[in-house]
Amino acid sequence: MPFLTSRLARIKPSPTIAVTTKAAELKAAGKDVIGLGAGEPDFDTPQHIKQAAIEAIGKGETKYTAVGGTPALKKAVIEKFRRENGLEYAANQIVVGGGAKQVIFNALLATINDGDEVIIPAPYWVSYPDMVAFAGGTPVTVACPESQGFKLNPADLEKAITAKTKWLILNSPSNPTGAVYTERELRAVADVLLAHPHVHIIADDIYEHIIYDGLAFRTLAQVEPKLYPRTLTVNGVSKAFSMTGWRIGYGAGEKSLISAITDIQSHSTSNPCSISQAASVAALNQPIDFLKDWVKSFKERRDKVVAGLNAIENMSCSIPQGAFYVFPNCAKLFGRKTPNGKVISDSLSFCEYLLEDALVAMVAGSAFGLEGHFRISYATSDANLAKAIERIGDACRKLSIKNAA
Repeated sequence: MPFLTSRLARIKPSPTIAVTTKAAELKAAGKDVIGLGAGEPDFDTPQHIKQAAIEAIGKGETKYTAVGGTPALKKAVIEKFRRENGLEYAANQIVVGGGAKQVIFNALLATINDGDEVIIPAPYWVSYPDMVAFAGGTPVTVACPESQGFKLNPADLEKAITAKTKWLILNSPSNPTGAVYTERELRAVADVLLAHPHVHIIADDIYEHIIYDGLAFRTLAQVEPKLYPRTLTVNGVSKAFSMTGWRIGYGAGEKSLISAITDIQSHSTSNPCSISQAASVAALNQPIDFLKDWVKSFKERRDKVVAGLNAIENMSCSIPQGAFYVFPNCAKLFGRKTPNGKVISDSLSFCEYLLEDALVAMVAGSAFGLEGHFRISYATSDANLAKAIERIGDACRKLSIKNAA
């Protein structure tokens, strides 16, 4: 409509939300849809965290707080970074927002001038390019194919950097692939960045604690202290503590950047929810022993899903090392016909077919910037996953060669 801003033309609706909405519509119509599109743990928020929220309500902690977070939560964040990542920050280097997404969005709004470039390794979380574009910047995607473990090649990073490059966004463990950068791999990326002092880094570490196979998590400012002043390290309570609906994320970085992010937040949402902040203090300050069982369950699900997908003819799936997603390759099925005569031409048409025929909701790889794949979230019950893999296999076997008689 004429009164809407032209900036809206730069962004598109989140594909993950779109598939969840379509699945919900089918469920409402009485269909037995298995949703594997949402990126949130299926475990309940731990009781001690919920109890902290209840106690905060009882104590009347229901008023405005400081825009960038309560002193208690900032202190808990500071201690978390010191304890778990070996990073030292002061209170004026911390901002708490309504989820990690808000922190990243406000950071880009605070720093991007028209024409500035942001390097985004692909596959990427669906919101990164749209955030950059909305802020007036240019997303520069760098392909990170399966042959590279879905990780950024330092030589490709070097080629992508120009005088206009403002940021590199690095997400490990990755959504959608579950790829995890080792310390050596981060070291190689850091060596490139050290030669380009005008490039800053957003390290999106939201899946930090969901990691498998004995890998040790590292974040970029930890690996290369010289990059500390140029790095905004972003994290939150959503994934590790199963608190997606509580909407608390936080960022740590150079104080002038944190001040700018806080100023923007002051004119949009103001402070994050006071009750959620109180709960997050308990989350960050208390032991996280419960995560051992969660990660064990996730790993068992991962292994079953990977094995099940690899047993399907013309499909393959590499083993992710973190998060709770797999990113299978379905390219060999392109060109085949569905029972209704439609041709599977890309990952989107493949996922649409699976939703309609198999009643399994997933997200096409094209939404994440890499065609030929699709994303499955295995943050759901073993029963749902087993049934979903069986349905996917049955649906794939129904596909026929396009030119067959």
